[in-house]
Amino acid sequence: MKKIIFILLTLIFTFNHCFSQDIITLRTNEDIKAKVSEITADDIKYKKFDNQNGPTFTVPKTNVKLIRYENGTKDTFKEEIVSNVVYTTNSSSGNDLYVQGQIDASRYYTGYSGAGTGTLLTSLLSPIVGLIPAIACSSTPPQIDNLRYPNADLMKRSEYFNGYTQRAKKIKQGKVWKNWGIAFGVNIIAVILMSN
Repeated sequence: MKKIIFILLTLIFTFNHCFSQDIITLRTNEDIKAKVSEITADDIKYKKFDNQNGPTFTVPKTNVKLIRYENGTKDTFKEEIVSNVVYTTNSSSGNDLYVQGQIDASRYYTGYSGAGTGTLLTSLLSPIVGLIPAIACSSTPPQIDNLRYPNADLMKRSEYFNGYTQRAKKIKQGKVWKNWGIAFGVNIIAVILMSN
């Protein structure tokens, strides 16, 4: 029994480690395992995932098709970048601020790990009991302290705030339900192993 529990825990941690990096997909369909550090108007700066203390690499946005972040979100880049808009607190368009809030949430909000971890641990005991924290955590918006927003002045603008918090809530929901799914899968594997 201890051996089975050890194998299951190893599978869980291995599965989570597989998704703990950003993946940059180039237009050539080459994937780069990375940790994205900055996205500018023209470039994407990153460090290789297996050498995060090493040099920072830069790739032009025009060469990038997609970035899948470790928190499950992704940014898609059009083939031709006609112009880039720089958002400031003086921006007059509410729709622009809403969209910028969603983009910033995808970049800066990593999801509250307590919600995902609590759901995972509870669901490992019982997936049905694990539904209680999963539903509770996914239905509540993230707390302001956990949002990690980049600009306090922008958060005072209602359009930006709404875009950021709505996207952050979706990211949190994704993490919670991913962890519930992992625990559910582990429980199914445990039942199959025990029945053999």
